Amino acid sequence: MASERKKILLRLDPAVYDALARWAGDELRSTNAQIEFLLRRALTDAGRMPRQAKAIPRRGRPRKKDAPATPPPDDPSP
Repeated sequence: MASERKKILLRLDPAVYDALARWAGDELRSTNAQIEFLLRRALTDAGRMPRQAKAIPRRGRPRKKDAPATPPPDDPSP
């Protein structure tokens, strides 16, 4: 059974939220994921990241496995 992620209410200045949302879009993250990313980076930089903290769950389409390299077709030009 997967552990439940905590839910919190966060009140932000609308201009701060808009800036975060734009930044998240630039990095192809949701605003929520961007906030968690920034909080984790701040905790790590301050030496306060708990050892038992799990990695951020991956979302979206699974990555493709490396396909075997195939040689290019023979060039039939003269």
